[in-house]
Amino acid sequence: MRIVQELLFVILFGTAVYLFAQKASRIRKNILLGRDKDLSDHPDQRWKNLLLLAFGQKKMFRNPLVAVLHFFVYAGFLIINIEILEIILDGILGTHRLFVPVLGAVYPVLIGLFEVLAVLVITGCAIFLVRRNILKLKRFMSKDLNGWPRSDANYILITEIVLMLLFLTMNTADQALQAKGATHYIATGNFWVSGMFAPMLSGMSDGSLEVLERSCWWLHIAGVLAFLNYLPYSKHLHIILAFPNAYYASLEPKGEMENMPAVQHEVQLMLQPELAANAPASDTMPKFGAKDVMDLTWKNLLDAYSCTECGRCTAACPANITGKLLSPRKIMMDTRDRLEEVGHNIKANGGAFKDDNKALLRDYILEEELRACTTCNACVQECPVSINPLDIILQLRRHLVMEESSAPAEWTGMFSNIENNMAPWKFSMDDRDKWTGE
Repeated sequence: MRIVQELLFVILFGTAVYLFAQKASRIRKNILLGRDKDLSDHPDQRWKNLLLLAFGQKKMFRNPLVAVLHFFVYAGFLIINIEILEIILDGILGTHRLFVPVLGAVYPVLIGLFEVLAVLVITGCAIFLVRRNILKLKRFMSKDLNGWPRSDANYILITEIVLMLLFLTMNTADQALQAKGATHYIATGNFWVSGMFAPMLSGMSDGSLEVLERSCWWLHIAGVLAFLNYLPYSKHLHIILAFPNAYYASLEPKGEMENMPAVQHEVQLMLQPELAANAPASDTMPKFGAKDVMDLTWKNLLDAYSCTECGRCTAACPANITGKLLSPRKIMMDTRDRLEEVGHNIKANGGAFKDDNKALLRDYILEEELRACTTCNACVQECPVSINPLDIILQLRRHLVMEESSAPAEWTGMFSNIENNMAPWKFSMDDRDKWTGE
């Protein structure tokens, strides 16, 4: 019977890891559809960002209470899953609590700490459920989250609560079996939380306790493996991608916009015509801005997959606050949705993209949204995992203006003035200082 259980576990574990690896590989390929961008500079500063923003949740601590709760859920869930290593080895080898002889008296202390963290995870998830569904905080009620995104958040929180309860129930039954001296349930010492509840199960028979313990064991590990495969389809993929995203975050001063080398070169030739003779010839016409996800950089696409959909960016956006259509959160969600669609297209057509007469611009993100942006960088500042919606907005807007000559009349007038008068105002350079004599 033990061999059958070991075989079933190996099949379950192997299938889950394979499916996750397949989806992770597809996401990686989707991200690499973006334009290349070198972000390998200043590794010391990048590691610092990773530690402070991803591990330390630095930006979350602007609201200390929410930050502490989020840290309990985030760090607690990750740390508790260290015990998954023991469960996996037990499942493969047919053992029970393999690390007890190795760790000795340290073992119950570690499990006790895990149990305390499990209680904190349950508490944090319950409070977050209340905030989303009873208190209904404004940023969670936005129409951006209608449908699946809102349900997704609730499913994750409920799943984490269930997994932690299974973990605690498994340990409680295990402690009760240890007290009864049941075979294979070696004494580990008292666990801090489950040890308090174990006497409540003392009236159950050994067989019933073993069924309870084994059921919770199987449901817990199966739930964790199912959760692993749910992550790539969920906003909670940020649990994994927050780390590389924080590492590759822009180190440039906020508000500094990336110039286009081709445009800079043309301006330089206009100001210094004598350089034209030595200018290298180019056979390709540069593409200005971005129309679809393939025109964005790989970092933009990594941003899209890393989005937590928390809405802090949209809540801080002055355009959104004043009722305009722009929502930085929606920009990221739309980019991810379009990228997934492009990825499916490429897979269905043998590795090559087949034109589907759609694009990120207009089919997902409207001109009205892009033009509402004030480029204030509030969304970039507020994002806890260093996502930059503004960069995507600027690239799409650059395509509209420079590729399609699509701009409001007010912008067109300003562009003409800058081109002719070197300033946004309709005054020649010779008349610019006349106001001093008035």
